[in-house]
Amino acid sequence: MKVFDPNAAAQPDSGIFCLPHTPDEAKVVLLPVPWDVTTSYRAGTANGPQAILAASRQIDLFDVETGKPWMAGIAMIQEAAEIRAMNTEARAIAEPVIAAGGAGRDPDLETAVKRVNVMSAKLNKYVRDQVVQWLDRGKLVGVIGGDHSVPFGAIEAVADRHPGLGVLHVDAHADLRDSYEGFTFSHASIMHNVVTRLPDVGRLVQVGIRDLCEAEYDMIRKSNRRILTHFDAELAMRRLAGESWAGQCERIIDGLPGEVYISFDIDGLDPAMCPHTGTPVPGGLSFAEANYLIGSVVRSGRRIVGFDLNEVAPGPDGDEWDANVGMRLLYKMIGWSLRSHGISH
Repeated sequence: MKVFDPNAAAQPDSGIFCLPHTPDEAKVVLLPVPWDVTTSYRAGTANGPQAILAASRQIDLFDVETGKPWMAGIAMIQEAAEIRAMNTEARAIAEPVIAAGGAGRDPDLETAVKRVNVMSAKLNKYVRDQVVQWLDRGKLVGVIGGDHSVPFGAIEAVADRHPGLGVLHVDAHADLRDSYEGFTFSHASIMHNVVTRLPDVGRLVQVGIRDLCEAEYDMIRKSNRRILTHFDAELAMRRLAGESWAGQCERIIDGLPGEVYISFDIDGLDPAMCPHTGTPVPGGLSFAEANYLIGSVVRSGRRIVGFDLNEVAPGPDGDEWDANVGMRLLYKMIGWSLRSHGISH
């Protein structure tokens, strides 16, 4: 490891969290995916990975809960220029469909939907191949989106290695639509695709959900408990009636198997923490509650085998608040994930 002072200011050429590690040296490898093709309310999450990278250089690396996760080595690989270019192209194709609320029977819009679906499938393959490559080298891999359609390939790759794993999904939205506006791999369909296309995922446990359609609610109800959804309103009502968050977390975690993949949409937090995210919704978790929930996975003896963070969008005029919150949540996820593997400093 290079000589490094964790108490010093970030150096201009430093990597994520001002660290000097290369991906080969690091235990934790982060895959940035600049993709927000199907974001239906407001775009900008494609710039999330770079905003998180820039904001991360302001962090203090010592963490009173997880110690010094940086010592295991953390590196973000280079953003792929071809993915950035494909996002720009696909977003331009998708925008007329989004503006129309779907293709309807317009043949031009139907063609656009088909083109976007092909490009989204290509994105899924890219993410899967990248994650497989780093898993093969013994890395703990985290994906940074982009919109929440991004991590499908990552969940697929990790589930292949850990059949029966559980997905802990923190989000304002259920993301269980079979498609949205015709887009098969929409940000609103990620968990529908996980449940219907990935048989190695044993259970989906959702937390903070407060915005969903009736069809999504029916899918949850008919899932025979393969999907366990902890609605934000129900969690809030129980807390207001006196149930502790610690008790709620114990009940949430009880539904997960021994190996866990965490898929975290930043809009699962109170929108005061992420005002510029693609689809903010009132309610949600505080930063402390989210951190306690992730820590509860580890304290229960379960192992975090992969994770993603999505929908972080920089604000206008260089506002870094969303990225600041996102990078701190990311560092907590990394720290807890390492501890779940018995790696602590």
